[in-house]
Amino acid sequence: MLTPLESEALLISLRVAGVAVGAILVPGVAVAWLLARFEFPGKSLLDGLVHLPLVLPPVVVGYLLLVTLGRNGVIGQWLQAWFHFSLPFSWQGAALAGGVMAFPLLVRAVRLSLEAVDPGLEAAARTLGANRLRVLMTITLPLALPGIITGAVLAFARALSEFGATMTFASNIPGETRTLPLALYSLIQMPGSEAAAARLCAISIVVAMISLMASEALARRTRRRMAPRDR
Repeated sequence: MLTPLESEALLISLRVAGVAVGAILVPGVAVAWLLARFEFPGKSLLDGLVHLPLVLPPVVVGYLLLVTLGRNGVIGQWLQAWFHFSLPFSWQGAALAGGVMAFPLLVRAVRLSLEAVDPGLEAAARTLGANRLRVLMTITLPLALPGIITGAVLAFARALSEFGATMTFASNIPGETRTLPLALYSLIQMPGSEAAAARLCAISIVVAMISLMASEALARRTRRRMAPRDR
């Protein structure tokens, strides 16, 4: 049975990770398709920018988000002035931080899956009169679906476990932005909370394992459904 602290942290984490993946899924697939199928000036620069969160310290990413989207930031001041809306120190900000950190994993998995799709199939469809969008929607994306599912679940797990960028951009606010990693960090700072910290650690491991197992099961099921059947 989960304690109120554990339930609260778990629910916030699931909400943050779910919103993060929902927000980056379409842009991530679009960027992966662009990188997998086109050659253009600045492609290496775009590829580097996409993967930059993988190599930057998460605190740096959080700081850059704060400078850009904070109330006095380049974009944040306009959001505050026009919409009276502020992302820092809110669960939406935590979702944004998690999405930024998870974006490279999603793009990488989807790109590898798209590159594995036989270009000959796409070329054959175009010779039959299908335009590029129709080829993408009816051939490319369905064949890349296992990779898209894998990328989405990996991104979900990454957003679920995000700490540094979330702490910097959204802070550690109980009931608002205190996800599982932040709740665990808070318990570690309190003497005599070792047992509660161990429980949160176990919950985090279980949730992560369920995500990875679900990803593998969905990918296998999708591959079986797409495999040619003997007649």
